[in-house]
Amino acid sequence: MKYMFDYAWLAQYWPVLLKGILVTVQLIAVGAVAGTALGIACAWVRSLGPKWLRPPVTAYVELIRNTPFLIQLFFIFFGLPSLGLQMSELQAANLAMIINLGAYSCEIIRAGIQAAPRGQFEAGASLAMTPFETFRHIILVPSLQRIWPALCSQVIIVMLGSSVVSQIAAEDLTFAANFIQSRTFRAFEAYFVSTAIYLVLAILLRQVLIAAGSFIFPRRSGR
Repeated sequence: MKYMFDYAWLAQYWPVLLKGILVTVQLIAVGAVAGTALGIACAWVRSLGPKWLRPPVTAYVELIRNTPFLIQLFFIFFGLPSLGLQMSELQAANLAMIINLGAYSCEIIRAGIQAAPRGQFEAGASLAMTPFETFRHIILVPSLQRIWPALCSQVIIVMLGSSVVSQIAAEDLTFAANFIQSRTFRAFEAYFVSTAIYLVLAILLRQVLIAAGSFIFPRRSGR
């Protein structure tokens, strides 16, 4: 029997999709800002920070980069309550995304720091700057400019990976698609629409990040 496509359910369930979109946008907004900030801090520690801090930061980065995001999410949501750390589904999802992006962005940013010309470090020392002041005022911005495309790609990957937060009942876009499919039994249509929305979100996010990069790192005239 020929399958008949039907998208009439959109009229009834669009508020569910809209809520899922807003939750997904909120997750990536918080995750991108806080995760990148965490990555910058960890990159500084691993490259220029106190030696006693490097082993725990290295252990964190290796642990997160070599374990599945879903397991990290489950550990935070189901495991931490055993230690008395209770949190909602959305809080757990936010924390998991921050921790995950922080580890991956750390290595990306560290690559940018390591590519910095030695003269920049010597310039900071000649101005009697501390290593942290040199990093903050001289090294950080050029390093971020060098790795910005790679960092943008990683943020988008984390956004797409956020679809697994529906496994702990966080009401993101994937949760909305699952809910609609369970009510309408229109699996193809529900997941086709959610796939299209993820594609649009990824494209828009890339454009926002590119625009942010152009604002943060303006091109110098004559270059």
